[in-house]
Amino acid sequence: MQQPIPYGKQHITEKDLEAVNETLLSDFLTQGPKIAEFEKAFAAYTEAKFAVAVSNGTAALHLCAMALETQEKCNVITTPITFAASANCIRYCGGNVYFADIHPEAYTLDINKVEALIQSKPEGFFSGIIPVDFAGYPVDLRAFRKLADDYGLWIIEDACHAPGGFFVNPDGQKQLCGNGRYANLAIFSFHPVKHIACGEGGMITTNNEMLYQKLLLLRTHGITKDPTLLQESNHGGWYYEMQTLGYNYRLTDFQAALGLSQLNRVDEGLVSRKEIARNYYEAFKDQNFIKGQSGIVDGHAYHLYVIEVEKRKELYDYLRSKNIFCQVHYIPVHQMPYYKKMGYKSGDFPLAEQYYARCLSLPMYPTLTAEEQEYVIKSVFDFYSA
Repeated sequence: MQQPIPYGKQHITEKDLEAVNETLLSDFLTQGPKIAEFEKAFAAYTEAKFAVAVSNGTAALHLCAMALETQEKCNVITTPITFAASANCIRYCGGNVYFADIHPEAYTLDINKVEALIQSKPEGFFSGIIPVDFAGYPVDLRAFRKLADDYGLWIIEDACHAPGGFFVNPDGQKQLCGNGRYANLAIFSFHPVKHIACGEGGMITTNNEMLYQKLLLLRTHGITKDPTLLQESNHGGWYYEMQTLGYNYRLTDFQAALGLSQLNRVDEGLVSRKEIARNYYEAFKDQNFIKGQSGIVDGHAYHLYVIEVEKRKELYDYLRSKNIFCQVHYIPVHQMPYYKKMGYKSGDFPLAEQYYARCLSLPMYPTLTAEEQEYVIKSVFDFYSA
């Protein structure tokens, strides 16, 4: 019988184990040198000036919202097709979340719908936008930056799905997801199914030094021991100050060691993901049962490969019976009971809801073998030919 094929899966190598073991045997398990080493390497990888490692992607979003001084009466726009944390981070700070519909082919936030939403409210009503590089598809942040500047808004780029992803601007320059050129802040996740796995973990990138310093403070209870930042005279080597209300959102050193090791081969994984995506695309491109798919997009990081199909529930159940464990990404956030209590209802965002009714994420991870992928493809065909 076919061994289980999940939709996503971490890949841990001997080098990963050696890196973690070395750190476990060192003097630091947390707040040690591996954190800064990982941050420096990740900033270089994304071509951002600064990076701040945190405990997970949700913590990264929360700290970004805090650093941008989100508070009650702040109104922020994001997409309904994302994990709930992209919206929840604003609620954590007491702000209000507004959704705009998605582009029917990219599955990302539709900039025209965003502008229409902004124009439907009084001047100064909105504070910011959180576009999501959904499934690895890179949002055109240059266009969003222009829109944000026109209306005085900040941008948090949720790039959890897209390390290594990029778009090309009109000058022909490759703009990496999270490079800080267009977004005020960007965030990444190191959950096991992501490109870089730390078990849990996240990273914030920015080119703004003031925001960077605020993030360093906020991730550690709002506490600093930096002599240059102390507000009173230093009482001695033990002295520290809590200067604002922060959180314990630190990453451990052994997680950072694993992240560093995985970062060293992240581009190899990206090549494999693109090859897997191409195989899916070529298999399904002319099939009547396919109503949409991720396709082949230059710069796509392919955290997920999504197909849109009729009889999605029946296909999902059939594939599970064949030990293929696909997933659905995502239930629209506005249809969650928590957000329905705020007045959102079915029908508010028809393209997002149509997408949800048909979407299925196929197995996508670098160690997926050609034989396993062929089995997945054949099983999809078998279902629709029955």
